[in-house]
Amino acid sequence: MNQFCKAFAFLMAALFLWAAYVQLNDPDPGTWIPIYGVAAAGSLLFAFGKLKSWVALLLAIAFVVGAFLYWPESFEGVRFGEKGMASMNIERGRESLGLAITALVFFFYSWRATGRRIS
Repeated sequence: MNQFCKAFAFLMAALFLWAAYVQLNDPDPGTWIPIYGVAAAGSLLFAFGKLKSWVALLLAIAFVVGAFLYWPESFEGVRFGEKGMASMNIERGRESLGLAITALVFFFYSWRATGRRIS
């Protein structure tokens, strides 16, 4: 694995841990802390060359399914920078976006983990 991929995985692990931490004030932290915790753990496994391609792909698909399931009834944007929850549609939009980003990261991991050499 090249140094860029390893650095990217460590950065994503830190960002996923931060995402889990900020869920403490969310209305449903019991859902989101484990989701971002799994993403952080998967990122660390990838960084150390221990994440199997098929596991990364399975997680990516699960995150995509979650993004679709959390898609709001009426998309009102995500409006970052606002304190609190402006509306349930905005909150669900943010949650869906977070899952979509996580899915993209794990699709990348799956692609890079296929037949890679550890260096």
